Amino acid sequence: QIHLVESGGGLVQPGGSLRLSCVFSGGIFSGFSMAWYRQGPRDERKLVAYIGSGRQVHKDGSTYYADSVKGRFIISRDNAKNTVFLQMNSLKPEDTAIYYCKAWVGSHDYWGQGTQVTVSS
Repeated sequence: QIHLVESGGGLVQPGGSLRLSCVFSGGIFSGFSMAWYRQGPRDERKLVAYIGSGRQVHKDGSTYYADSVKGRFIISRDNAKNTVFLQMNSLKPEDTAIYYCKAWVGSHDYWGQGTQVTVSS
């Protein structure tokens, strides 16, 4: 089965940076679209960024960013390492959340367990 394992979360000061990683196993990674979501206090889980597989059918464009993170976060993938990254710069307290990665192909969705990011001074 598909497994997703996030890492890289932690405690950082406002204005700092973190890079999250999500390692994929159990399938052909290059065929999956990948995304990062987050769920903060008193909030539902929301899409942060998306990167396509290169085999898109239902959505155009290779990347997407939520307005709240556009210009600060960068999503990327290394298909040779079966890993998707989220580079987070200029972090703000409102970025504090549990960050989850998601993989999907067709109608099949898979989720990681999440990694905590806390931005606080």
